[in-house]
Amino acid sequence: MERLQPSWLKVLDAVADGIYVTDRERRILFWNKGAERISGFRRDEVLGKSCADNVLAHATDAGVCLCETQCPLAKTMIDGCDREAEVNLRHKDGHRVPVSVRTSAIYDDEGGIVGAVETFVDRTEVLSALKKVDRLTEQSLVDPLTGVGNRRFGDRELETRFDEMRRYGWGFAMVLCDIDHFKWINDEYGHALGDKVLQMVAKTLKGAVRGFDFLGRWGGEEFLILLPNLPGEEALKAVLERQRALMESSTFVKDGHPIRVTLSFGASIARENDTPETLYRRVDRLLYKSKQSGRNMVTVG
Repeated sequence: MERLQPSWLKVLDAVADGIYVTDRERRILFWNKGAERISGFRRDEVLGKSCADNVLAHATDAGVCLCETQCPLAKTMIDGCDREAEVNLRHKDGHRVPVSVRTSAIYDDEGGIVGAVETFVDRTEVLSALKKVDRLTEQSLVDPLTGVGNRRFGDRELETRFDEMRRYGWGFAMVLCDIDHFKWINDEYGHALGDKVLQMVAKTLKGAVRGFDFLGRWGGEEFLILLPNLPGEEALKAVLERQRALMESSTFVKDGHPIRVTLSFGASIARENDTPETLYRRVDRLLYKSKQSGRNMVTVG
């Protein structure tokens, strides 16, 4: 590929979206400030590396890695066709960021494909989420470490869901998920890294739930998710399997060594005769069953 022209690179650097350019071998030749902001990776950390080396580790919502065999950019360099996809990139801090990507081929004067450009846009509603967090912080309803709802907020939301079910017949599911082997992580690497793992899990789950779902830290390494408007247990399990797989595909890097984190889930749809206490006990037993059955799994009942 010809030497990249500084004039138009300055223009690309000013764009808020993430943009990077590769040569035919998928080596990264340009990485703009938008890409730095969204991914957390500085330009000097990625230039010269191949995107095939899982720099961003693009994955589907189901946790399937795209970089090796299903990379949109690689396919675009084969047939020249523009592509769009909704994927999840791996942030430098380890958590997943949902992004929309678009790939286009770059041609030389003879019409041959010599590289490609990929743009990506953060799909999380950042400004809306920040405003919501500010309001909740004022009301002492946010867990200060992870930025999601705290136990007090979770209790209140659970009561609200039961009230809606009694008044309007709106069903919902309660989910408890727990970080597997979290004590070992704390003992092996220290509580500072344990805190970063908690933040990574919270951010990944936040990107996986819908806008009207509730996500909170229930206590320690346990998280609460409340999911309204699900048609039944099969749909509930499918949603949680995607979240489990997405978490399994996330990696936290410590001193050059990848640390993989998995979650165990227990979940149940609220029943007519349930109370918050009975539903919690049932879901807690299901979570315990996932733990006893080998961890990194979903149990619905």
